[in-house]
Amino acid sequence: MPKLVLFDCDGTLVDSQHMIVATMTEAFAKLGHAPPGRDGILSIIGLSLPEAIGRLNANLDAISVGLVADAYRDTYQAMKFRLAETAPLYPGALDALKALTSRDDVVLGVVTGKSRRGLDAILETHGLTSLFSVLRTADDGPSKPHPFMVVDAVAALGGHVSQTVVVGDTSHDMLMARAAGAFALGVSWGYHGRDELTQAGAQVLADNFGDVPVLAMKLLDGEV
Repeated sequence: MPKLVLFDCDGTLVDSQHMIVATMTEAFAKLGHAPPGRDGILSIIGLSLPEAIGRLNANLDAISVGLVADAYRDTYQAMKFRLAETAPLYPGALDALKALTSRDDVVLGVVTGKSRRGLDAILETHGLTSLFSVLRTADDGPSKPHPFMVVDAVAALGGHVSQTVVVGDTSHDMLMARAAGAFALGVSWGYHGRDELTQAGAQVLADNFGDVPVLAMKLLDGEV
């Protein structure tokens, strides 16, 4: 049975905060709505797009949420050619991913609130596509913190949640991991603070990407 390490994308693999804030701000403005503040936008990163927009403005009805989501997607697509600049990999990410994939007993995946099109663009831009054996996005099922993406990814790889680690930077990731019965490894370089990650169920915290392979294996081997 493989050991699975499932990564969030935004705020974990790539630092896309500036692009997300700019894109969300423009999407709201295009529809004549007051743009949400930066802190509010950072707090919803990781959720599916409709869920995120609904939380940013609870007064929007379903039709309005859909229109803002469409405006966001259009703006994002227009910026896609600049992903290497606007959504760079975090330092040490590639080396850590390669260290994990070099092990015969470990398989990697991504579980993200991004659309599949958005995730594919990120992975292709940074040459990461071949490192991941399973991808689960907002297109596949319920938004984080629902455990669906983790459970479905594990099933697709023939694994078990008891041998799965979720690596993420937000409380949404940690809550999803624990709800699925997987280990929760929080990273401190993303968009939610250490206390928020711990309160949401993070069992260990990594302060740099080089720590992730070691901490993930300690969790899987029962050493933490």
